[in-house]
Amino acid sequence: MAASTSSLLAAAASSSCTAISARLPRGAPAAASVPSPSRHSCPSLRASPARRHQSRFVASVAPTMQPPAESRVSTVVDVDLGDRRYPIYIGAGLLDEPDLLQRHVHGKRVLVVTNTNVAPLYLEKVTWALTHNNPNVSVESVILPDGEKYKDMDTLMKVFDKAIESRLDRRCTFVALGGGVIGDMCGYAAASFLRGVNFIQIPTTLMAQVDSSVGGKTGINHRLGKNLIGAFYQPQCVLIDTDTLNTLPDRELASGIAEVVKYGLIRDAPFFEWQEKNMSALLARDPSALAYAIKRSCENKAEVVAQDEKESGLRATLNLGHTFGHAIETGTGYGAWLHGEAVAAGTVMATDMSHRLGWIDESIKKRVIDILKYAKLPITPPDTMTVEKFKSIMAVDKKVADGLLRLILLKGPLGSCVFTGEYDRKALDETLHAFCKN
Repeated sequence: MAASTSSLLAAAASSSCTAISARLPRGAPAAASVPSPSRHSCPSLRASPARRHQSRFVASVAPTMQPPAESRVSTVVDVDLGDRRYPIYIGAGLLDEPDLLQRHVHGKRVLVVTNTNVAPLYLEKVTWALTHNNPNVSVESVILPDGEKYKDMDTLMKVFDKAIESRLDRRCTFVALGGGVIGDMCGYAAASFLRGVNFIQIPTTLMAQVDSSVGGKTGINHRLGKNLIGAFYQPQCVLIDTDTLNTLPDRELASGIAEVVKYGLIRDAPFFEWQEKNMSALLARDPSALAYAIKRSCENKAEVVAQDEKESGLRATLNLGHTFGHAIETGTGYGAWLHGEAVAAGTVMATDMSHRLGWIDESIKKRVIDILKYAKLPITPPDTMTVEKFKSIMAVDKKVADGLLRLILLKGPLGSCVFTGEYDRKALDETLHAFCKN
């Protein structure tokens, strides 16, 4: 893994981008054929040019973020938020490097938040990493039930119960060990406990590694809508040990790929084209392909978050397919469909609507459907989702402002998108009727 990843990253180079653009991947695997870069700024969402933002390799990282000399870290992606900037460490076997994790621990008390699936696999290793040659640190843990249906206030209270019973103070550190549900809940608990304590993300699913662990979105679901209760709260670091994907079920792996596809569609056309050529390698868990997909996804998200942390404009484009997808998750009952499965179907619906508006051509729509089908992801919502159910759930979506639902749609060439409320409502109705029962 180390050798292949080293080769994978050898050609990395820095770049800057405008608000929404297709960008040449840095350090693409040698086997991938990546076309020359093109740039397409979205006309409906202008932003000032991004600050130069590059993934930092071990040799060029600032001293406070530099891994040990013999570290297994293959890439460090910097999330540039000024004095709240933090690193995303990516590599195989990172949980075997105690120093990497310990440098981001505040105080002497740690609470690891995990679930019933992940705890038997990695809790002991993470506890060792936190305490190895570090006798002053004590570790508590809370093991939550697994699944989206438990991402609620009742389950969140179990984290607070454990923290209070253990008499943790403001110098403590929360560690999220698990997928997106655990990361969101642990982060929200850290944002709220004693009005804010330090926390670290250790994502163990592809979904969390490429998306949800990065950017500081934390929260829980409400029975009327997904992620309606939460806060923006950034971690001290994100530690991605790609070896944890070895124990990930195939269905969860495919779910994460839905978010990888999203980055290519909205802002990185060469990355999407790389995915089309390398999807079989991703599904086969080729280490080099997975490492590159994680790296490139994190770079894309870090650049967007650095420009728009609180989702006032540009960051909303990261939600392509999510408005429809969240409605599917809410309407079917949390956990019936995995997040990536719902996003995949939602992405096809958003693409269909974009085509009906005349904003993209038929070929892009077909490529979206083809790549998601190849990844064994659903391309239509479940039969239980009616037009009226979609409309009622979408009416309380987070992106509703002044009574207007703002949608994330594709517009123009591959690799560009728009966050807009200025669309023909007829197109939305036509898409819903095309995919759902009346």
